[in-house]
Amino acid sequence: MAKDIEVAEHGETVKDYQDPPPAPLIDAEELGQWSFYRALIAEFIATLLFLYVTVLTVIGYKSQTDPDKGLDACGGVGILGIAWAFGGMIFVLVYCTAGISGGHINPAVTFGLFLARKVSLIRAVLYMVAQCLGAICGCGLVKAFQKSYYNHYGGGANELQEGYNKGTGLGAEIIGTFVLVYTVFSATDPKRNARDSHVPVLAPLPIGFAVFMVHLATIPITGTGINPARSFGAAVIFNQSKAWDDHWLFWVGPFIGAAIAAFYHQFILRAAAIKALGSFRSNA
Repeated sequence: MAKDIEVAEHGETVKDYQDPPPAPLIDAEELGQWSFYRALIAEFIATLLFLYVTVLTVIGYKSQTDPDKGLDACGGVGILGIAWAFGGMIFVLVYCTAGISGGHINPAVTFGLFLARKVSLIRAVLYMVAQCLGAICGCGLVKAFQKSYYNHYGGGANELQEGYNKGTGLGAEIIGTFVLVYTVFSATDPKRNARDSHVPVLAPLPIGFAVFMVHLATIPITGTGINPARSFGAAVIFNQSKAWDDHWLFWVGPFIGAAIAAFYHQFILRAAAIKALGSFRSNA
Protein backbone atom coordinates (compact mmCIF):
# COMPACT_ATOMS: atom_id res chain seq x y z
CA MET A 1 0.00 0.00 0.00
CA ALA A 2 1.14 3.55 -0.70
CA LYS A 3 2.45 5.56 2.20
CA ASP A 4 2.81 9.28 2.81
CA ILE A 5 6.16 10.52 1.54
CA GLU A 6 7.75 12.78 4.10
CA VAL A 7 11.04 14.63 3.73
CA ALA A 8 12.95 16.28 6.54
CA GLU A 9 13.84 19.82 5.51
CA HIS A 10 15.24 22.41 7.94
CA GLY A 11 13.79 20.45 10.81
CA GLU A 12 10.28 20.46 9.31
CA THR A 13 8.21 17.65 7.88
CA VAL A 14 6.99 18.17 4.32
CA LYS A 15 4.26 15.94 2.93
CA ASP A 16 3.91 14.87 -0.67
CA TYR A 17 0.49 16.53 -0.89
CA GLN A 18 -1.28 19.58 0.42
CA ASP A 19 -4.95 19.80 1.29
CA PRO A 20 -6.70 22.69 -0.43
CA PRO A 21 -7.89 25.42 1.94
CA PRO A 22 -11.54 25.17 3.03
CA ALA A 23 -14.00 27.14 0.96
CA PRO A 24 -15.33 30.29 2.65
CA LEU A 25 -18.85 30.03 4.00
CA ILE A 26 -19.94 33.11 2.04
CA ASP A 27 -17.91 34.01 -1.04
CA ALA A 28 -19.56 37.03 -2.66
CA GLU A 29 -16.68 37.37 -5.13
CA GLU A 30 -17.96 34.29 -6.96
CA LEU A 31 -20.98 36.26 -8.14
CA GLY A 32 -18.72 38.48 -10.25
CA GLN A 33 -16.90 35.64 -12.01
CA TRP A 34 -17.95 34.19 -15.36
CA SER A 35 -16.55 30.78 -14.36
CA PHE A 36 -19.19 30.61 -11.62
CA TYR A 37 -22.08 31.13 -14.04
CA ARG A 38 -20.48 28.75 -16.52
CA ALA A 39 -20.49 26.13 -13.74
CA LEU A 40 -24.18 26.78 -13.04
CA ILE A 41 -25.00 26.32 -16.73
CA ALA A 42 -23.00 23.09 -16.78
CA GLU A 43 -24.92 21.75 -13.78
CA PHE A 44 -28.24 22.73 -15.36
CA ILE A 45 -27.50 21.09 -18.71
CA ALA A 46 -25.96 17.98 -17.15
CA THR A 47 -28.98 17.39 -14.90
CA LEU A 48 -31.34 18.04 -17.82
CA LEU A 49 -29.58 15.41 -19.95
CA PHE A 50 -29.43 13.01 -17.01
CA LEU A 51 -33.18 13.14 -16.42
CA TYR A 52 -34.03 13.07 -20.11
CA VAL A 53 -32.13 9.86 -20.84
CA THR A 54 -32.91 8.02 -17.62
CA VAL A 55 -36.64 8.81 -17.46
CA LEU A 56 -36.97 7.80 -21.12
CA THR A 57 -35.30 4.51 -20.21
CA VAL A 58 -37.71 3.88 -17.33
CA ILE A 59 -40.77 4.69 -19.44
CA GLY A 60 -39.47 2.63 -22.34
CA TYR A 61 -38.97 -0.38 -20.08
CA LYS A 62 -42.48 -0.11 -18.65
CA SER A 63 -44.03 0.23 -22.12
CA GLN A 64 -42.14 -2.84 -23.36
CA THR A 65 -43.33 -5.01 -20.46
CA ASP A 66 -46.90 -3.73 -20.04
CA PRO A 67 -49.03 -6.75 -19.03
CA ASP A 68 -52.17 -4.97 -20.23
CA LYS A 69 -50.78 -5.26 -23.76
CA GLY A 70 -49.89 -8.92 -23.32
CA LEU A 71 -46.17 -8.16 -23.48
CA ASP A 72 -43.47 -10.35 -21.99
CA ALA A 73 -42.64 -9.32 -18.42
CA CYS A 74 -39.02 -10.27 -19.12
CA GLY A 75 -38.77 -7.99 -22.16
CA GLY A 76 -37.12 -4.61 -22.39
CA VAL A 77 -33.92 -3.58 -20.68
CA GLY A 78 -35.04 -4.75 -17.23
CA ILE A 79 -33.90 -3.39 -13.88
CA LEU A 80 -30.31 -4.10 -14.86
CA GLY A 81 -30.66 -1.87 -17.92
CA ILE A 82 -32.29 0.91 -15.92
CA ALA A 83 -29.45 0.79 -13.40
CA TRP A 84 -26.92 0.94 -16.24
CA ALA A 85 -28.72 3.96 -17.71
CA PHE A 86 -28.46 5.89 -14.45
CA GLY A 87 -24.91 4.83 -13.67
CA GLY A 88 -23.72 5.25 -17.23
CA MET A 89 -25.13 8.74 -17.57
CA ILE A 90 -23.53 9.82 -14.30
CA PHE A 91 -20.20 8.44 -15.53
CA VAL A 92 -20.48 10.34 -18.82
CA LEU A 93 -21.74 13.61 -17.34
CA VAL A 94 -19.28 13.70 -14.44
CA TYR A 95 -16.48 13.12 -16.94
CA CYS A 96 -17.77 15.99 -19.12
CA THR A 97 -18.42 18.54 -16.38
CA ALA A 98 -15.89 17.75 -13.63
CA GLY A 99 -13.45 20.34 -14.91
CA ILE A 100 -16.12 23.03 -15.15
CA SER A 101 -18.44 22.66 -12.17
CA GLY A 102 -17.07 19.66 -10.32
CA GLY A 103 -19.75 17.43 -11.85
CA HIS A 104 -22.15 17.33 -8.90
CA ILE A 105 -25.46 16.78 -10.80
CA ASN A 106 -27.08 16.01 -7.44
CA PRO A 107 -28.10 18.29 -4.53
CA ALA A 108 -27.09 15.58 -2.04
CA VAL A 109 -23.54 15.53 -3.44
CA THR A 110 -23.45 19.32 -3.33
CA PHE A 111 -24.73 19.30 0.26
CA GLY A 112 -22.07 16.79 1.33
CA LEU A 113 -19.31 18.81 -0.29
CA PHE A 114 -20.63 21.97 1.37
CA LEU A 115 -20.53 20.33 4.79
CA ALA A 116 -16.93 19.34 4.09
CA ARG A 117 -16.12 22.96 3.17
CA LYS A 118 -15.39 22.07 -0.45
CA VAL A 119 -17.83 24.66 -1.81
CA SER A 120 -19.26 27.89 -0.43
CA LEU A 121 -22.85 28.35 0.70
CA ILE A 122 -23.66 30.57 -2.28
CA ARG A 123 -22.30 28.02 -4.75
CA ALA A 124 -24.07 25.15 -2.99
CA VAL A 125 -27.48 26.85 -2.99
CA LEU A 126 -27.29 28.00 -6.61
CA TYR A 127 -25.99 24.60 -7.73
CA MET A 128 -29.05 22.99 -6.15
CA VAL A 129 -31.35 25.47 -7.86
CA ALA A 130 -29.69 24.82 -11.23
CA GLN A 131 -29.90 21.06 -10.72
CA CYS A 132 -33.60 21.15 -9.82
CA LEU A 133 -34.41 23.40 -12.78
CA GLY A 134 -32.43 21.12 -15.08
CA ALA A 135 -34.31 18.09 -13.77
CA ILE A 136 -37.66 19.77 -14.34
CA CYS A 137 -36.69 20.71 -17.90
CA GLY A 138 -35.34 17.23 -18.63
CA CYS A 139 -38.59 15.58 -17.53
CA GLY A 140 -40.52 18.28 -19.37
CA LEU A 141 -38.79 17.32 -22.61
CA VAL A 142 -39.72 13.67 -22.11
CA LYS A 143 -43.35 14.61 -21.54
CA ALA A 144 -43.34 16.94 -24.54
CA PHE A 145 -42.06 14.20 -26.85
CA GLN A 146 -44.03 11.26 -25.40
CA LYS A 147 -46.93 12.69 -23.43
CA SER A 148 -49.23 9.65 -23.58
CA TYR A 149 -46.47 7.23 -22.55
CA TYR A 150 -45.24 9.65 -19.90
CA ASN A 151 -48.62 9.98 -18.19
CA HIS A 152 -49.56 6.31 -18.54
CA TYR A 153 -46.32 4.88 -17.15
CA GLY A 154 -45.79 7.13 -14.17
CA GLY A 155 -43.40 9.74 -15.57
CA GLY A 156 -40.39 8.10 -13.96
CA ALA A 157 -41.48 9.52 -10.59
CA ASN A 158 -40.07 7.99 -7.42
CA GLU A 159 -42.52 6.43 -4.99
CA LEU A 160 -42.39 4.00 -2.12
CA GLN A 161 -43.24 0.57 -3.50
CA GLU A 162 -45.97 -1.66 -2.10
CA GLY A 163 -44.90 -3.86 0.79
CA TYR A 164 -42.36 -1.40 2.19
CA ASN A 165 -42.95 1.07 5.02
CA LYS A 166 -41.60 4.60 5.25
CA GLY A 167 -38.79 3.58 7.59
CA THR A 168 -37.49 1.05 5.10
CA GLY A 169 -37.69 3.58 2.29
CA LEU A 170 -35.90 6.23 4.32
CA GLY A 171 -33.17 3.76 5.28
CA ALA A 172 -32.69 2.74 1.67
CA GLU A 173 -32.28 6.36 0.61
CA ILE A 174 -29.88 7.15 3.46
CA ILE A 175 -27.62 4.15 2.83
CA GLY A 176 -27.76 4.49 -0.95
CA THR A 177 -26.78 8.16 -0.80
CA PHE A 178 -24.06 7.39 1.72
CA VAL A 179 -22.51 4.93 -0.76
CA LEU A 180 -22.62 7.52 -3.54
CA VAL A 181 -21.29 10.51 -1.58
CA TYR A 182 -18.63 8.40 0.16
CA THR A 183 -17.46 7.30 -3.29
CA VAL A 184 -17.38 10.92 -4.47
CA PHE A 185 -15.18 11.92 -1.54
CA SER A 186 -12.86 8.96 -2.02
CA ALA A 187 -12.56 9.41 -5.80
CA THR A 188 -11.77 13.13 -5.51
CA ASP A 189 -9.56 12.98 -2.41
CA PRO A 190 -6.60 15.35 -3.02
CA LYS A 191 -4.35 13.04 -0.99
CA ARG A 192 -4.98 10.18 -3.42
CA ASN A 193 -4.73 12.48 -6.41
CA ALA A 194 -1.25 13.54 -5.30
CA ARG A 195 -0.09 9.95 -4.94
CA ASP A 196 -1.64 8.47 -8.08
CA SER A 197 -1.85 10.63 -11.19
CA HIS A 198 -4.45 8.34 -12.79
CA VAL A 199 -7.01 8.84 -10.00
CA PRO A 200 -8.50 12.16 -11.27
CA VAL A 201 -8.98 10.68 -14.74
CA LEU A 202 -10.73 7.57 -13.39
CA ALA A 203 -12.87 9.40 -10.80
CA PRO A 204 -16.09 9.38 -12.90
CA LEU A 205 -15.92 5.59 -13.23
CA PRO A 206 -16.34 4.60 -9.56
CA ILE A 207 -18.93 7.36 -9.08
CA GLY A 208 -21.02 6.05 -11.98
CA PHE A 209 -20.54 2.48 -10.78
CA ALA A 210 -21.72 3.44 -7.29
CA VAL A 211 -24.93 4.85 -8.80
CA PHE A 212 -25.34 1.63 -10.80
CA MET A 213 -24.94 -0.64 -7.76
CA VAL A 214 -27.26 1.42 -5.56
CA HIS A 215 -29.96 1.30 -8.23
CA LEU A 216 -29.74 -2.48 -8.39
CA ALA A 217 -30.35 -2.64 -4.64
CA THR A 218 -33.02 0.02 -4.16
CA ILE A 219 -35.13 0.16 -7.34
CA PRO A 220 -37.51 -2.45 -5.85
CA ILE A 221 -37.91 -0.32 -2.68
CA THR A 222 -38.19 3.33 -3.72
CA GLY A 223 -37.40 3.32 -7.42
CA THR A 224 -34.06 4.77 -6.22
CA GLY A 225 -33.88 8.46 -5.51
CA ILE A 226 -30.47 9.28 -3.95
CA ASN A 227 -30.76 12.50 -5.94
CA PRO A 228 -33.36 15.03 -4.74
CA ALA A 229 -33.28 16.90 -8.07
CA ARG A 230 -34.08 13.70 -9.98
CA SER A 231 -37.05 12.98 -7.67
CA PHE A 232 -38.23 16.59 -7.62
CA GLY A 233 -38.11 17.11 -11.38
CA ALA A 234 -40.10 13.94 -12.08
CA ALA A 235 -42.66 14.79 -9.38
CA VAL A 236 -43.18 18.34 -10.67
CA ILE A 237 -43.81 17.31 -14.27
CA PHE A 238 -45.84 14.17 -13.49
CA ASN A 239 -47.70 16.07 -10.72
CA GLN A 240 -49.90 13.27 -9.43
CA SER A 241 -50.63 12.58 -5.77
CA LYS A 242 -48.65 9.35 -5.68
CA ALA A 243 -45.53 11.25 -6.75
CA TRP A 244 -45.91 13.65 -3.79
CA ASP A 245 -47.21 11.32 -1.06
CA ASP A 246 -43.78 10.25 0.19
CA HIS A 247 -41.72 12.86 -1.60
CA TRP A 248 -40.06 13.99 1.63
CA LEU A 249 -38.21 10.65 1.74
CA PHE A 250 -36.26 11.66 -1.36
CA TRP A 251 -34.99 14.85 0.27
CA VAL A 252 -34.50 13.87 3.89
CA GLY A 253 -32.90 10.49 3.15
CA PRO A 254 -30.28 11.72 0.66
CA PHE A 255 -29.36 14.75 2.79
CA ILE A 256 -28.88 12.58 5.89
CA GLY A 257 -26.83 10.07 3.90
CA ALA A 258 -24.68 12.83 2.43
CA ALA A 259 -24.08 14.35 5.87
CA ILE A 260 -23.01 11.00 7.33
CA ALA A 261 -20.66 10.37 4.39
CA ALA A 262 -19.09 13.82 4.75
CA PHE A 263 -18.56 13.32 8.48
CA TYR A 264 -17.17 9.80 8.02
CA HIS A 265 -14.69 10.78 5.34
CA GLN A 266 -13.54 14.09 6.76
CA PHE A 267 -13.46 13.39 10.49
CA ILE A 268 -12.75 9.66 10.66
CA LEU A 269 -10.87 8.59 7.54
CA ARG A 270 -9.04 11.89 7.08
CA ALA A 271 -9.02 12.57 10.84
CA ALA A 272 -9.75 16.28 10.40
CA ALA A 273 -10.78 16.68 14.03
CA ILE A 274 -7.55 15.12 15.31
CA LYS A 275 -5.45 17.25 12.95
CA ALA A 276 -7.25 20.39 14.08
CA LEU A 277 -6.69 19.45 17.74
CA GLY A 278 -3.01 18.77 17.06
CA SER A 279 -2.63 22.12 15.33
CA PHE A 280 -4.33 23.88 18.24
CA ARG A 281 -2.03 22.23 20.75
CA SER A 282 1.10 23.06 18.74
CA ASN A 283 0.09 26.72 18.60
CA ALA A 284 -0.79 26.87 22.28
